[in-house]
Amino acid sequence: MTLRATISTPEGKRRFVRRLFATIADRYDFITVVLSYGQDRRWKQRLIELAAVGPADRVLDLACGTGDLLYAAAARARSAVGLDLTHRMLQLARSRHAPSPLCPAPCPLPPTPCRLFLVTADMLALPFDRARFDLVTTGYGLRNVPDLAGALREIYRVLASGGRFLSLDFNRPGNVFVRATYLAYLTLVGSLLGLVLHRDSSTYRYIPESIRLYPGAAGVARLMRDVGFTDVRVVSLLGGLMAIHMGGKLASTAPATVGAHRPETRGRPLPTARQARRRV
Repeated sequence: MTLRATISTPEGKRRFVRRLFATIADRYDFITVVLSYGQDRRWKQRLIELAAVGPADRVLDLACGTGDLLYAAAARARSAVGLDLTHRMLQLARSRHAPSPLCPAPCPLPPTPCRLFLVTADMLALPFDRARFDLVTTGYGLRNVPDLAGALREIYRVLASGGRFLSLDFNRPGNVFVRATYLAYLTLVGSLLGLVLHRDSSTYRYIPESIRLYPGAAGVARLMRDVGFTDVRVVSLLGGLMAIHMGGKLASTAPATVGAHRPETRGRPLPTARQARRRV
């Protein structure tokens, strides 16, 4: 069965992604730099700036990998949780960012009580209560889930009233020529890297194949609106080859109840005015 056929079904993609990231975890940072043309950290910093992380924010970073977004947000937030399906990624996140005042070494997984936690879990079944976080972020996470709409519903569920969600990922360019050139480049480079690093050309060919099946920036924005996110926007990067998605969860007007989050702990709104559209 071809790679494209394998990842075209939810179960096939689930199995492939689990195996893939367990294989490439130790090469993940290097590959990200190569395939982002050395701009990866700049784009992640842009996401953190757009997120406007504040000292009252409870942050969840999904598919956190080795922790770039997680640690950048944690340095400004009340607390932060990094979640990844691949436990090895979390081990690398801990070792490459410790020691730090947030999670000093030694810091076993899961960490001892502090402001930063690392959790091995699936984005499609988040092990958190409803409305638990003021800010949810992910870098290169949505494109890899076998059920994109399901992942967005889970993100919306754990997002607190008035909270916001930001995602950085590859885009699928609308222009046919640009898209073909872009995917051909990723296929060629990915095949070479796979052969050199893993003796398997299909290892990094997953990236262009996953982009082919991805709905692109506009499609993801539509799905976010369908789930209930408000003020959904797309920030284009690298001429549209990459994108940051932004969306919020409309602040509740219901009276406070016992156990509800106090207003001062809720996420701050996105930089622009919210649209008055409630979740259907």
